[in-house]
Amino acid sequence: MKSLLKALFLSQLIWCNGVAQAEPRASGDLGLVIEREQGSVQIVNTSKNSALSRITELGDLSHASVVFSRDQRYAYVFGRDGGLSKIDIIQDKLEKRIVQAGNSIGGAISQDGRLIAVSNYTPGGVKIFSADTLEQLADIPAVYGDGQLSKVVGLADATGQRFVFSLFDADEIWIADAKNPREPQIQKFKNIGKQPYDALLTPDGRYYLAGLFGESGLAKLDMWQPEAGVQRVLPDYGKQDEKLPVYKMPHLQGWTNSGNWLFVPAVGQHEVLVIDRNNWQLLKRIPVAGQPVFVTARPDGRQVWINFAFPDNQRVQVLDVKDLSIIKTLEPGKAVLHMEFTPRGEAVWLAVRDDDRVMVYDTETLAETARLPADKPSGIFFASRANQLGL
Repeated sequence: MKSLLKALFLSQLIWCNGVAQAEPRASGDLGLVIEREQGSVQIVNTSKNSALSRITELGDLSHASVVFSRDQRYAYVFGRDGGLSKIDIIQDKLEKRIVQAGNSIGGAISQDGRLIAVSNYTPGGVKIFSADTLEQLADIPAVYGDGQLSKVVGLADATGQRFVFSLFDADEIWIADAKNPREPQIQKFKNIGKQPYDALLTPDGRYYLAGLFGESGLAKLDMWQPEAGVQRVLPDYGKQDEKLPVYKMPHLQGWTNSGNWLFVPAVGQHEVLVIDRNNWQLLKRIPVAGQPVFVTARPDGRQVWINFAFPDNQRVQVLDVKDLSIIKTLEPGKAVLHMEFTPRGEAVWLAVRDDDRVMVYDTETLAETARLPADKPSGIFFASRANQLGL
């Protein structure tokens, strides 16, 4: 009789309100794959190389990016159509979606995880929302000149509950201190260089670097001492080189930092630039297979993986940081758009858009280890980003 009662008691633990309790899902090895043409995302598991579910009706995801809540439960998806979507990746559901602008280019989450900032092309500026409810808390129009609005690019979260971003049309960098999110304080830096097109924040959060499309070099802002102003890096790079058509703008965000070296895609050239952070001088120009788009360092900094614009976007090259040399050229398929390392760097996932698949490679052997079907995949974003500044 006692054994029967014990069995009945245990069965009650398995059932709650008449519904069987599934195995708990941890969030540390989860991520999202953007399916750009369908306006959907896949929730994936990076430990099992598997797809778990699909969330649909997310609007235009042609340039979508993602940030994660501190507890890694929620993913915030920034759509090109101004859509901001909050997804529960534990329960596989869309929590809320709003359309906050006409044309959006990315976003960031604050240091304390309570605020979401979105950078907009139309209307130009940044809006700040509650991460909990998606209530709008502030609107920061990117006004310059005689009342014009600039497209905003390169938005990143910084320490001190700040957001930093660049104004493409105004040639400016702004810092928004959002300690009081309803009344953010703005610090403006003007004449930083022509047409900043994207930016990165170094992993330690110290330096914000904006790439310049309208002239050579980068603009550097020391976030530890912004009062020192913006400094120029490599202002004379490439002035004597032949000007080539730019097939796709390089992307700087993704942390191309390894130790004291920065690895930067050269605009319109078949080169990756290595910059020494000790003196901010050019250490080396590395020839590569095409115009680089993403130049992304493995978490330990030993390797840098590079993908390319059309017509070379079927290739990916692997650079060994120890020797500053290309050690492997891979051809995963047609139109490799994005690369994302697993949290500790043993594998890298590649979005191969025109072959409708995601491919996984072992970063030691450089061998393919898995393929997952995906509908026109573009961005890949893992929940480990929740614990990193500037991503």
